[in-house]
Amino acid sequence: MNQQVQPNTITPVAAVTPDAIMQLGFAFWGSKTLLSAIELGLFTLLADGPMSAEALTTQLKLHPRSVRDFLDALVALGQLERHDALYSNTPAGAVFLDRRKPTYVGGMLEMANARLYPFWGSLTEGLRTGEPQNEAKQGRDLFDEIYRSPAILADFLKAMTGLSLGAAHAIVDKFPWADHKTFADIGTAQGGLAVELTRARTHLKGIGFDLPVVKPHFEAYAAQHGLSSRLSFQAGDFFADPMPSADVLIMGHILHDWSLEKKRMLIRNAYQALPYGGALIVYDPIIDDERRKNAFGLLMSLNMLIETREGFDFTGADCIGWLKEAGFVETRVEPLVGPDSMVIGIK
Repeated sequence: MNQQVQPNTITPVAAVTPDAIMQLGFAFWGSKTLLSAIELGLFTLLADGPMSAEALTTQLKLHPRSVRDFLDALVALGQLERHDALYSNTPAGAVFLDRRKPTYVGGMLEMANARLYPFWGSLTEGLRTGEPQNEAKQGRDLFDEIYRSPAILADFLKAMTGLSLGAAHAIVDKFPWADHKTFADIGTAQGGLAVELTRARTHLKGIGFDLPVVKPHFEAYAAQHGLSSRLSFQAGDFFADPMPSADVLIMGHILHDWSLEKKRMLIRNAYQALPYGGALIVYDPIIDDERRKNAFGLLMSLNMLIETREGFDFTGADCIGWLKEAGFVETRVEPLVGPDSMVIGIK
């Protein structure tokens, strides 16, 4: 009996390379290089002007052995510029990595460096156990850790502002604010979103809703921007207390911290607090419905495994389903900036 020879379906080795695999596998090299530069204050120092490697070595108190490799790696990674042996910030670095600017996003990256970088080393264990890999392994709670120290809390709230600014600017432009007069930012933190909305839409008045310990930080940030007369703080726990009364309620980077049951509960509570015609805005790194494109959103969901007991990120279709379940009659998804999108529900 003759056997038919099956055609060779294996892709010739010459047609593919391991480059992308190796780059991803060693991506932590570049990530930690950037995080260390932020930790050292390199970009803030360079905001005053270009500097030589020798001057940076002295100013940052570095050992000379690897300074050029460190700086030139940042050049190759697109995070620094070099001209005539002088190093300077890129345009993006000048805006977003100078600690003295209100646009600074490095606060979140500082937290990633100090906390998340070591915890992510235990991802495999988390995948096997389903348990968080942070302070919870020692019987401590993430939010207790943040709120136990005024300095840690201040840094966290500033980091949340940096994380939210890009989305805030997009929400200003992509939501019909002319149809509404008031809003409440649920889990407001320092009030970055609330400040951006009231600065850009002068007819709006807003409420920042968060735990009582956040109040002085919110009020100081609002005062810093001259908005104390249009922004007020309402203390409360969004699981235990009624949500504020406003035309629009906003939950930014909130829902992904919690279980499905608690997500649904927060959305129901928002629906009950809103007037007829009011709106709920949920923004997060919303995963695309096919779960193929928004890698940051999917990785953020893995971060919820590392950091929380039940949290996870979700698709736009998931969130629309929860909104409709709560009673919202009109829903849609709007892309914002980067990996963030907002899901809007109208009561």
